Amino acid sequence: MTAPGFFIGEGSPDDEKHPAGNRPIVKKAATKHGDPPWFVMMFTSRMLVAFLMGFSCGMPLLLTITVLQAWMKEEGVDLAVIGLMALVGLPYTVKFLWAPFLDRYRLPFLGRRRGWLLVMQTALALALAALGMTRPAAHPWMVAAAAFWVTFFSASQDIVVDAYRREDLADNELGLGSSLYINGYRVGMLLASGGGLIMADYMPFSMVYLVMALCMLPGILTTLFAREPEVLEAAPATLRSAVVDPLIEYFSRKNALWILAFILFYKIGDTMALAMTTPFYLDVGFTKTEIGTVVKLFGFWATVGGSLAGGIVMLRLGINRSLWIFGFFQMASILGFAALARVGYSLPALSGVIVFENLSGGMGTAAYAAFMASITHKKFTATQYALLSSLMGIPRVLAAAPTGFLVERLGWEGFFIFCTVMAVPGILLLMKFAPFRAQRKAGAVD
Repeated sequence: MTAPGFFIGEGSPDDEKHPAGNRPIVKKAATKHGDPPWFVMMFTSRMLVAFLMGFSCGMPLLLTITVLQAWMKEEGVDLAVIGLMALVGLPYTVKFLWAPFLDRYRLPFLGRRRGWLLVMQTALALALAALGMTRPAAHPWMVAAAAFWVTFFSASQDIVVDAYRREDLADNELGLGSSLYINGYRVGMLLASGGGLIMADYMPFSMVYLVMALCMLPGILTTLFAREPEVLEAAPATLRSAVVDPLIEYFSRKNALWILAFILFYKIGDTMALAMTTPFYLDVGFTKTEIGTVVKLFGFWATVGGSLAGGIVMLRLGINRSLWIFGFFQMASILGFAALARVGYSLPALSGVIVFENLSGGMGTAAYAAFMASITHKKFTATQYALLSSLMGIPRVLAAAPTGFLVERLGWEGFFIFCTVMAVPGILLLMKFAPFRAQRKAGAVD
């Protein structure tokens, strides 16, 4: 994905002159001469599809994190078990393993992309309904099994949607299309987390999950009525070519391993902190409605503002410097939670912490996504993007798993200070391939 308004190294005429990963990253205007203005492009069917598919992808994520944590906390499940439940998100971190399979084979209906998408979305809706039928206090491992299938089908949907979006949109539409996809993703997350927690004050969690299963219907209808992308390049002829060639291309680049380490560690600090925020808010004394209103609904607009601000700043400073600046902002935002742990129950303090965290997190995510787009080879977008986004999800699962134990031993304030320290390595890795004083305007891999 690229930040709205510009493209990074995709479809450049210089692709043939420079080896992949060594070509200069070129910043291009999203509306070149002869293209319609952005507000005309926004109201096309392709952009509506990008937004609705983003909604369908964003909705399931927090149903196995935030909402499930609140349900288990209410049922009296131990904090350590709640922390370990983050492991059900493993499919998000290893989805590159079956991404080539979805690239290589097609089902006998709806085309190469929409056929798989319909299957995954239908299975995802059924898995969400099944998760709502479990009993966290009595059978936590049945909850874990149902949540695992939710994340598996959700991760599979992500793979196909990423490929669909790249194939359906023209190069000059990718920036705007990616922006609408991200906004749709956030609307889905808002509905699932904020809306889900508010509904849980008025109905059982089992009913909340049934409602969320029905909310997959817009995505399913979008899949049925959207067009199948027209692709000039043929699908991989063999499973081996779909698996091996994208990896060979990426790992032949200089600094390839350093880049992977950076993707793993850049957001690990705030990822660990955010993994336990719902139990933290409840322990401090905030009600589920206050959490849903202030943290989710109010914080949503701060995140949107942060993403837009991040895109504007990157136009001025470039990706390298933005990654540095936004990384320090993310570290500072974690300390806000430590301060809130000391202050205790205070809606103004909660609001201030949430605004700063979401602004800095939105900016960091915008630069993070633009950087990953800049190092993805267009010929292998599906598999390479699945690999990179899988690595991006590892901290959310593995690093989040021991957070419950850390809270029990360090307390809330000590835990958030620890998460702040964990954010340092990701920033220091930038010295290897994206020094702050570099003159380039994007995160090219040298």
